[in-house]
Amino acid sequence: MIKLTDLRAEYSKIKKEIDEGIHELLEAQHFTNGGHIKKFEEEFAKYLNIGNCVGVSSGSTALDLSLFALGIGKGDEVILPSFTFIATAESVSHVGAKPVLVDSDYETQNIDVVKMRDLLTDKTKAIIPVHLYGNSCDMDAIMDFAQEHNLRIIEDAAQSQGAVYKGKKLATIGDIGCFSFYPAKNLGAYGHAGAVVTDDEKIAEKVRLLTNHGRWAHYDHQIIGYNFRMDSIQAKVLSIKLRHLDDWNERRRKIAAMYSDALSELPIGLPKEIETPVYHLYVIRVTEREKLVEWLKKNDIETRVHYPLPLHLQPAYKHLGYCKGDLPVSERLAKEVVSLPLYPYIEYDKVKKVIEKVREFYSSSGK
Repeated sequence: MIKLTDLRAEYSKIKKEIDEGIHELLEAQHFTNGGHIKKFEEEFAKYLNIGNCVGVSSGSTALDLSLFALGIGKGDEVILPSFTFIATAESVSHVGAKPVLVDSDYETQNIDVVKMRDLLTDKTKAIIPVHLYGNSCDMDAIMDFAQEHNLRIIEDAAQSQGAVYKGKKLATIGDIGCFSFYPAKNLGAYGHAGAVVTDDEKIAEKVRLLTNHGRWAHYDHQIIGYNFRMDSIQAKVLSIKLRHLDDWNERRRKIAAMYSDALSELPIGLPKEIETPVYHLYVIRVTEREKLVEWLKKNDIETRVHYPLPLHLQPAYKHLGYCKGDLPVSERLAKEVVSLPLYPYIEYDKVKKVIEKVREFYSSSGK
């Protein structure tokens, strides 16, 4: 079976570093602190070239904390794409604000900036662009729009660790950047973890307070907060993996180039690169998805659909009043996208087999 992703292959390459790092924590009994979290925060902030990084418990809580820190809440509206994972919209709901869902650009699968402009109201307070699949949104246009209308920008970079837009790492362009370090991400923990990054000291201070029960000292609670802290084992794993991230991302780009070169003549939609992507996923668009997925499955090739139902049609957001057909590009993408196997240590022979089988499918179907 050719897996979509293979974390064991990654672990086998860095096993000695990981085992020694976790053993160090076990011996010291440093599970929730011990300086390891601060060390990772400093390392990641330096990597991104940004002033502040706050380690948190997940990418989802990173989004929640960012909205709380900006004071966004009941009566406010936040614009975000419908074609993304639900955590982006959930964070807006968690603070009592309204998610305003916008269609995506078909070629990039990212937020459609032109259509976004039509959704502006006097209640709009922020935009959450999602750098989907490790590919940048049009941040120049988004930032121009935000500055014109005094809107906050929270970059959802959950899938984009290390991606670059015009010389800047993603998540460092807007007011706040949010990362998920879910295990399958380009920079993944061994459990749940995330980070909030910003150049604004006051925002970083508010996020730190909110993350740790609203306190600076042990029993001195300045505000009502949450237990959204990162733990030491995840910080240690992330510090180790961060040393390898650029190399892993370069491997992902090489594998993506193999796919794109070999599949370019087929009647399928290939990823459109914006600046320097990191290919968290390699996603193609096909009109006969179910048949292709079944064909690849018969040939022991794993695929996945990210994402099969856009947010405006999810039962959880029925109360927003969207109907089928309201966001046609998102609905079309949900019917066509499929992710092919890609991870840093996938053998080139396996990539070639995936290519061969995709080409066979179109050859046999007469396409």
